[in-house]
Order: sequence, then structure tokens, then C-alpha cells
Amino acid sequence: MAKVANYLRSIIIQIIDFFYTPFQTIIPQETFRYAATGGFNTMLDIFLYFLCYNFVLDKRLIDLQIVSISPHIAAFLIVFPITFLTGFLFARYITFTNSEIRGRIQLIRYMLSVSGSIFLNYIFLKLLVEFGGLWPTLSKIITTVIVVIYSYFVQKYYTFKTTKLVTL
Repeated sequence: MAKVANYLRSIIIQIIDFFYTPFQTIIPQETFRYAATGGFNTMLDIFLYFLCYNFVLDKRLIDLQIVSISPHIAAFLIVFPITFLTGFLFARYITFTNSEIRGRIQLIRYMLSVSGSIFLNYIFLKLLVEFGGLWPTLSKIITTVIVVIYSYFVQKYYTFKTTKLVTL
């Protein structure tokens, strides 16, 4: 199993680094890998959400006797654990590979950073749409830019932090 995982990791890194070549003077490799894996994970999330909402749930309310869950929230609840896991694995094994923090600690920190992202999404959408009077789609675009920047720095400097030795 480990051989297969390492082989897949190697292929993914080779593909990303192939496309990185024209950008190597403009953007650090780690940032490019973050953008590539994050972009892929976002597309995966949207695709799985679409499938789940339209075909698995068939746009129907989920009645759990105690509470009913709307199909768009149910689809989110079904897809979130999948893309949470893939996002963590991409960050740990493709993007931030130099971190010496133990995997369990990284996972806990990743949960905290994702919680922060969800919170920021909620706050900025509320502020921009309800108080700022902006269109929801424009607000979502602005919010996404802010959250992606936040997420990159939290993951780089907290979740997958590397210890750098200072030489005198």
C-alpha cells in the first residue's frame, strides 16, 4: 500500500512540477503546488456536491424524524469529509512536505484552520451581502480570495510549519 501511495505522490508531484516550469521565476514552488492541489480539491468538491445534490439526494429533503435537512446542506455534509481528507493529504504529502510536525498534530491543526475558513466564509458573506449591499456572487468571489490567502498562510506557518535553523 505504501508503495502505491508513494508512486501516486511521485506522479502528482511530477505533473504539477511540469506545469510549474514557466512560473518558476514568478512564484515559489510550494505556493504553486498549493494552488494546484487546492484548485483540484475545489473542483472535486464542486463536482461531488453536484453529483450528490442532483443524483444521490435527487434534490429531496432528508427527513431524520427529529430534524429535516435541506438537500443543499445534506450534500455539503456528505461531501465535506471527503474533500477535507483529500485537502489534508494533498497539503501534507504534496505541498508542505518539509514539515516535521507529527501527522496527528497536523490533522488537528488542519481541522482548526478549516474551521477558521468556514467561519471567515460565513462572516464575510454576511458582511458583504447584508451590510455592504454587494451582490452575493461578487461577495463570494471576494470572500474566496480572502479565505484562500488566509488558508495558505495558516497552513504554511501553523498547520505544516517547518522549523528553520538560524545559522550565525
